Amino acid sequence: MPSLNSGRAAPSRSKNLSEGYAAVFATVFIWCTPSLFQFYLNRYYDPFSQNFYRYSVGCLAILPLTIYRFRKSGPRFDLSVIGACLVPAVPNVVHQVTQTISLFYMGPGVYAIFTRSSVIITALLALIFFPEERWIIRQWQFQAGTLLGLLGAVGVFWFQPGWHAGHVPFSGLAIAFTATTCWALYGVFVKRPSARLGTIRSFGVISFLTSALLFPLTLVFGKIGTPLYVGAHVNGILVISAVTCISMAHVLYYVAIREIGVALSQTLQLLSPVGALALGYYADGALVYAGRVGTGWSAALATSLYGELDKIKAAKPALRKAEVLAVSNRLASLSKPPVGIPKGIDPNRVRAQRSR
Repeated sequence: MPSLNSGRAAPSRSKNLSEGYAAVFATVFIWCTPSLFQFYLNRYYDPFSQNFYRYSVGCLAILPLTIYRFRKSGPRFDLSVIGACLVPAVPNVVHQVTQTISLFYMGPGVYAIFTRSSVIITALLALIFFPEERWIIRQWQFQAGTLLGLLGAVGVFWFQPGWHAGHVPFSGLAIAFTATTCWALYGVFVKRPSARLGTIRSFGVISFLTSALLFPLTLVFGKIGTPLYVGAHVNGILVISAVTCISMAHVLYYVAIREIGVALSQTLQLLSPVGALALGYYADGALVYAGRVGTGWSAALATSLYGELDKIKAAKPALRKAEVLAVSNRLASLSKPPVGIPKGIDPNRVRAQRSR
């Protein structure tokens, strides 16, 4: 009889693992795009209003399913549920705001790679809070992959153009590190509520709390009326990013955490920066060199600079050709090493000959 039970449990466990891996690879695919969406929306939305409206739309998208699940079965919606979901909601709010602000200092490709250094923080937290995941963290494959991921994040910044020139200031790195740490805390703290409530119910409550916490921040530090002043296409992009990158991706991420654990789910996210850099090729509907995705340089910025320079374009050259040649010859003569004038020779005559 025990053999029959173990035989039935094995396919069930295999099915759960398959669901977990399918969910995590789906999030890897979807989370190639958030930094690109936010990088684009930063031109129209401040960090607080952008995150408030993205999470509000994500909450509204999942709300009907959340209400249906609470009414159908499972735990009732009460203060204990709110308390359990508030714990991961707080670091999630900090993460959402700081990751958007960090994109003012660096491009989406660089941020997507840098934030994956959260794997080591997640692994350490999982080692403390979840004994059932310690066997994964002890494997040399996990440790080697984590180390390579961290070296990659450091290498991106080391070879990033402008790193030594100060184009990525220390304040930008500090903000990005804060976002990374809070993302690791969010992944760890969300495991218990999602196991207790289910993926849809837990995300429905967490997204509501996140939106509620972002609302006063937006009133004080942001511009709550931004959607009224931007174009419909901008708001459309915000809605698409909210439904895909927040509603769909977070529910799938909860499934992955439940089935294969926090540490492994976070480690596999190291694949998403590759997609973020590849998608950079098709930014603004045109072929873009991937190397400049991480620098923040874009076709829109080049067009803007060209427009500013075109306004001050002169109809005619300020100097005639003869004047330009005279100045060029004079500068060339100044660059030559000085030669002393022998005694008994008129200095003015020598200077006149040299200036010819």
